Amino acid sequence: MSILKTENLTYVYSQGTPFEKIAVNKINIEIEKGEFVGIIGHTGSGKSTLIQHFNGLLQPTSGKIFIDGNDIWSNKENIRQVRFKVGLVFQYPEYQLFEENVFKDIAFGPKNMGLSEKEIKERVYDTAKLLEIPENFMKRSPFELSGGQKRRVAIAGVMAMNPEILILDEPSAGLDPHGRDIILDIIKNYHKKTGSTVMIVSHSMEDTAKYAEKILVMNKSELFCYDTVENVFRRSEEIEKIGLDVPQITRVFNKLRSHGISFGKEIYTVERAREVILDMLKKEGRI
Repeated sequence: MSILKTENLTYVYSQGTPFEKIAVNKINIEIEKGEFVGIIGHTGSGKSTLIQHFNGLLQPTSGKIFIDGNDIWSNKENIRQVRFKVGLVFQYPEYQLFEENVFKDIAFGPKNMGLSEKEIKERVYDTAKLLEIPENFMKRSPFELSGGQKRRVAIAGVMAMNPEILILDEPSAGLDPHGRDIILDIIKNYHKKTGSTVMIVSHSMEDTAKYAEKILVMNKSELFCYDTVENVFRRSEEIEKIGLDVPQITRVFNKLRSHGISFGKEIYTVERAREVILDMLKKEGRI
């Protein structure tokens, strides 16, 4: 059974006014437990509006959302529990840090769950270790930290609630390449260690191809496709036509295919290109 499902999910901003706009339109998806999903789409495609429905921050204009098979809006009193199950990390989450020290900031979510002091402490230190936040940072003000360190503390505050689904909106936005790789590697490690369902909104097709198992593509408020990474990249020409960039390595291999040189598989990361080329050379006896 899917951990998250939507049925004709639709949301209209400023409904009934001259400014009415359909932000997401009749979205039908099913996401299985433990999947790592990348969500991509151009600015204004509906990505952020969509994910805000998954933990009840927005209520659909029409349609339904199911978590673990339960309609989250069947009883509005259950929404608080939904937000513990579905953790949402906004873009630039460090702007939401507010406690006097790092420990209290990470502990804020678990504390609101009503956990014991012992459980809270265990979760804070376990999550801090996972996010490579040193123990000696715990008593420091989060505002003394670097941008990348603040980002990790903010993400840790959501991870410490042990959500069944973790959703991150552009988690590497504004970071330098090294900081971006650190954050994404940590999230991948979190997914591997916990087995939780992870969803990342990103503008970077390279990052999405490298880390995700499935890709959800939004276009003009509608679902363009939702499939495995390989199947999505079989439609790379269509994806480019709707204004999204595909990885440079994909463009190179698409060009080779157009000249009659095909490797039989979709190429979307440098690592995958290396594997495919080496495999071909071995089969031909060249190495």
